[in-house]
Amino acid sequence: MKKIFIYSSTDGQTQKICEVLKGKDKESIIDSIDNINVNNLSNFDHIILGASVRYGDHHKKLYEFVINNKSLLESKKTAFFSVNATARKFNKNSPSTNPYIIKFLRKTNWTPDIMTVFAGKIDYLNYNFFDKYIIKLIMWITNGPTDTSKCHEFTNWEKVEAFSKEIEFFNPKMH
Repeated sequence: MKKIFIYSSTDGQTQKICEVLKGKDKESIIDSIDNINVNNLSNFDHIILGASVRYGDHHKKLYEFVINNKSLLESKKTAFFSVNATARKFNKNSPSTNPYIIKFLRKTNWTPDIMTVFAGKIDYLNYNFFDKYIIKLIMWITNGPTDTSKCHEFTNWEKVEAFSKEIEFFNPKMH
């Protein structure tokens, strides 16, 4: 089964997660939502979308992609995962409790076959001045890490591996 992993990543964590999910599968590819050729998507049995959240929302290109290609997505086996710092909290780390997945599904009116949420990372060392201090303020308000001298990674790689097994074995929809 050919898979395509399409990511929308702000700082690279979502792309890194896609690479782990793809593993050694040589038939599948990974591509950015910025580069995706929609006409080639019919060549894939599975479409896996991954997207990060910055300042309370997924990137608008993700919304446009899903809304504009909803019928294609509904004709394929699909998976979706969101990457956000809010998912570091136990009560916000599932699709049914994560506010960003709930908002995304409501705005797109799309239901992927399987979905999950991964906690991302706060990489103060690589943020510009504005992002560093706005994110620090958000973290302070939400009881997150405010030490700007390091990167704070929350991604549970065992959860990523478990999701890779889940998408490895799902079957395409019957047309």
